[in-house]
Amino acid sequence: MGVGAIGRLGFYPLPSPARWREYNKYMLTNDTRKRLLQHYPMLSELPAVEIESLLEKALMMPLPVGTVVFDENQPCQGFPLVLSGNIRVIKSAANGRELQLYRVMPGESCILTSSCLLGHTRYQARGIVEQDVELVILPADIFHSLLAKHESFRSYVFHLFSERFTDLMTLVSAVAFQKLDQRLAALLIQKPLHIHTTHQALADELGSAREIVSRLLKSFADQGWVKLGREQIAITNADALKRFAAL
Repeated sequence: MGVGAIGRLGFYPLPSPARWREYNKYMLTNDTRKRLLQHYPMLSELPAVEIESLLEKALMMPLPVGTVVFDENQPCQGFPLVLSGNIRVIKSAANGRELQLYRVMPGESCILTSSCLLGHTRYQARGIVEQDVELVILPADIFHSLLAKHESFRSYVFHLFSERFTDLMTLVSAVAFQKLDQRLAALLIQKPLHIHTTHQALADELGSAREIVSRLLKSFADQGWVKLGREQIAITNADALKRFAAL
């Protein structure tokens, strides 16, 4: 099954119950069930009968790098739970510039999806697979049932809302009040000392242009803070970057 077909099985829309038999290869295996409960222990607190019903209706989706999991103005009909890999959630402008809002990692879910399900609205951003993902999708009716009936699930969803809201407020503050060179320095010190990336990828994370990021990186290199190579950045003076980011 190609990426396009997988997309149609994803959030928009899920297949009707009568068609689940056609997608047996995407039903949860025993191993996947165990991993799901390990990554999302709040599900283990449900009554055994409800866990079994939930697992029977859930859909397993392996998605390769670059897959658009959801896009702006598309409806949401499922709740994603990530078992491996990660998803970048970005906001795009008409001129093609992008701003990364957050990443969804294993054990997490997408608050934008939660918001769409709760408010019966459409997506206002795009989710793209950054590293090959194994994704379990809960149909929307299961999400609403869990939210209404189980405190552990509600706590998980709203705790994630709180964390993401704090992250987004930090992002808004950085974009509004920090200069781009400070934001770039702050981004670099969050990464390993030896970074395998492109200037374009960093620009996408910052919502800027590649040419500007390249110029700033060259300035950092001239000051001895980093060493630049082909799709490689070595941080040579992390303390200086930290001091500069904190100005």
